[in-house]
Amino acid sequence: MMTATIELESLTCPSCMQKIEAAVKSVSGVAADTVQVLFNSSKVKLNFDENRVSLEDIEKAITRVGYEVQKSRAKPV
Repeated sequence: MMTATIELESLTCPSCMQKIEAAVKSVSGVAADTVQVLFNSSKVKLNFDENRVSLEDIEKAITRVGYEVQKSRAKPV
């Protein structure tokens, strides 16, 4: 299991948070109960199974719903 922090371009409203959270939670291999979208810092924190999904796949889910990823990093839990 890996923990990831994904920095976003910017979050402008609570609706943005909900869209991103739903997109990330829908990715197979993401531990949905660990997904946190932090509005004030424009970050997403989560845990995921690196054997089932890549960080790039999670980033793609975010960009598919219309948001830009600035930087991502992951480390073992």
